[in-house]
Amino acid sequence: MNRSDPVLVVTMKDDPTADLVIRELHDRGTRVVRLDSGDFPSTLSFAAYLTPDGIEGSLTTPTRTANLARVRSLFYRRPSGFAFPHLLEQDARFALTQARYGLGGVIASLPGCLYVNHPHRIGDSEFKPSGLAAATTAGFRVPATLITSDPSAARSFIKEHGPVLYKPLSTPLYRINGVSCTVEVRDVTAEEIDDRVSGTAHLFQHRIDKASDVRVTVIGDRVFAVRIDSDLLDWRTDYDRLTYSVVQPPRHITAALFRYLSLFGLVFGAFDFAIDQAGTWWFLECNPSGQWAWLEHETGLPMVAAMADLLERNST
Repeated sequence: MNRSDPVLVVTMKDDPTADLVIRELHDRGTRVVRLDSGDFPSTLSFAAYLTPDGIEGSLTTPTRTANLARVRSLFYRRPSGFAFPHLLEQDARFALTQARYGLGGVIASLPGCLYVNHPHRIGDSEFKPSGLAAATTAGFRVPATLITSDPSAARSFIKEHGPVLYKPLSTPLYRINGVSCTVEVRDVTAEEIDDRVSGTAHLFQHRIDKASDVRVTVIGDRVFAVRIDSDLLDWRTDYDRLTYSVVQPPRHITAALFRYLSLFGLVFGAFDFAIDQAGTWWFLECNPSGQWAWLEHETGLPMVAAMADLLERNST
């Protein structure tokens, strides 16, 4: 690899975390090509050829061109997604699938490229049941969990394992009166369960009597653990009420972090743990595209530099 081999950054236009990493790479003299899949095909084009050595060709934005055979690494963050609003519904659906499997397939097949993370591996690991199963395999302690559409099973689980939380299996964006919001994690009782549970899948989980939360961010071979103290059930609902302190994970937790990432083929992960009153670490989830840059501002941990090192392939 040399300085002319670019880092490809795939994300939406409004991504402060990517902005910080790109600035660090620029300061180091490393070429960066940034793109959003939502820019295709209006301001983003590509030509990819299948050769005996794999994919070759070029990808072009309004200001940069990347040699597809020379991309050193790809930082896959949060692209806005393909959209064809100028087409009729049926035509737009066809164009979207062609873009997804065409450009998306090329981006996922770059020879010799380090993916942080590979989009297919991200997709695999975002399924909560898969993540929880992998967590037990990796050696983490996981709270008792039920995923169900059966109201009777839900009531029985709550009675046996209470207190119990309801957690969304995914968090699509809602707008209420024009205001963005998400479905929150919250306590649930058996009396609240009715036949509406049968309408879709739900996740119920024993609520840990926690002393604190910990966010552990793994970037390549670097581990950054931050204790988060608050009086909140879900600390992500009010960042102004949080306090932070750097901690060192127990050795068995560190080993399990890398086993978990290996199971999904990931090199980055943002892990959330609840620490109970006895000091036991309980796995809650791992986000393969999670936010982390705000923790550097709060703690001084060199996380942006670690990500730049990984994308430059100075660490693995």
